[in-house]
Amino acid sequence: MSEATAASRDAAADAAEQGAPAGELADRLESHRTELTGYCYRMLGSAFEAEDAVQETMVRAWRSYDRFEGRASLRSWLYRIATNVCLDLLKGSRRRARPMDLASPSSVDTPVGAGLPEVTWIGPVPDERVLASAGDPAEAAVARESVRLAFISALQRLAPRQRAVLILREVLSWSASEVAELLGSSVASVNSALQRARATLAASGDTADEPPRPLDDAQQALLGRYVDAFERFDMDALTALLHEDSTLSMPPYALWLRGREDILKWLRGPGHGCEGSHLVAVAAANGRPAFGQYRADGEPWAIQVIDTADGRITALNSFLDTERLFPLFGLPLRYGGRAAEA
Repeated sequence: MSEATAASRDAAADAAEQGAPAGELADRLESHRTELTGYCYRMLGSAFEAEDAVQETMVRAWRSYDRFEGRASLRSWLYRIATNVCLDLLKGSRRRARPMDLASPSSVDTPVGAGLPEVTWIGPVPDERVLASAGDPAEAAVARESVRLAFISALQRLAPRQRAVLILREVLSWSASEVAELLGSSVASVNSALQRARATLAASGDTADEPPRPLDDAQQALLGRYVDAFERFDMDALTALLHEDSTLSMPPYALWLRGREDILKWLRGPGHGCEGSHLVAVAAANGRPAFGQYRADGEPWAIQVIDTADGRITALNSFLDTERLFPLFGLPLRYGGRAAEA
């Protein structure tokens, strides 16, 4: 039994002892899990920390439900708990980042070096874990944009309370008064924090791009050509698909490359072990197409999150923590094996 399942069982027992309608309450709490996970992921930059934070939120809600007075909605109350959990987790912690946040681009001759600890990096997350279904296509596009890797990286530049204010106001469209009540603050303080957060993002250059469009036939065709070229390890075909200023990154390594020429040189040289790889499409990650990459020997190698624009691939974001990420994305730990249990 997982720790999360055990915690839910114990919390349910507590609620039953307190006379709460356990089944009904469980359903009501679970109906908010996806959006809370999205909120905590934006706050923390890690799918695993976000899921832990939401589980802690649920446990606290179970145990304190008898003191919930109903003056605010259940949703607002859960967001207050989740915010406090995230702020506690962020105390004294170093902000997570992407390789391009830590150093200038490397050259193809730069040694890969040793991998940095997991807590260094922003990690990928399946869309289905963090994005609740939205009927309005425009709302869905905005939601996808709010979990893209670059935006999550930009959020990590903010002080934790500013981060919470910006997410609640700009992403979730809460009013200033609602945010002030949640944080136990004033409207003036919330507006000031939002202004500082916006200024920090503007100064960093990490402003929102145009929201991505749903995958259309042209984008699907581009991805199909990419899979074909990568699996055949056809550098000429990849040349036609990569944007001139495309990037390649590979957490947990700090090394990253900018420019089609350097990426292709790296694949021909240090990255030649990717030859013969198999790419398996997975559910979208961070609002973008994603693949599980297996090496020629069938061993898992990376989760690739692909950025595209104007008919070209602009970023290959490869995450190499396969032991944890492949189960998260429902992939087997060997090519052709049974799907891993999430």
